[in-house]
Amino acid sequence: MKAVLLAAALAVITGLPAMAQTKQTAIANFVGEDGKQAGRAVLTEAKGGVLIELDISGLPVNRWVAFHIHENNRCDHTHGFESAGGHFNPTKAEHGLLAANGPHAGDMPNQYVDQDGKLRAQVFNTMVSLDDKNGIRGRTLMIHADSDDYRSQPVGGAGKRLACAVIE
Repeated sequence: MKAVLLAAALAVITGLPAMAQTKQTAIANFVGEDGKQAGRAVLTEAKGGVLIELDISGLPVNRWVAFHIHENNRCDHTHGFESAGGHFNPTKAEHGLLAANGPHAGDMPNQYVDQDGKLRAQVFNTMVSLDDKNGIRGRTLMIHADSDDYRSQPVGGAGKRLACAVIE
């Protein structure tokens, strides 16, 4: 009887991974303009997109800032994060959530920084994945100094790059 119960238990245990859905995840550690650690993002693949959970500090207080995905895999603060390249735009769409021929995959809504200079948010981007078509692993997340106007080309008037993180 014990052998039968043990065999049944093993069958259930070995079947669990097939029944459980595992989510793809990635981490992105933000660096500020001074090159110091500024925060973190946790990215989770979900059906139809990627959930990006942000926790960043040291930003300008009480203001809306632009948040984008950039195309390259470098965050060199010594040159204003220019190493991150332009916005991630695999479909060559116009920039901006309100643009007639946009948005592109790197466009996301502005985020609010609180009175302590902290940005905490959850953003769901339906135009990307972590590793498949339109994959963003190995690209960068960027926080800009100004808000995005959602229309101007090529970057929406988002201003200076303040914090950058490579998605790993």
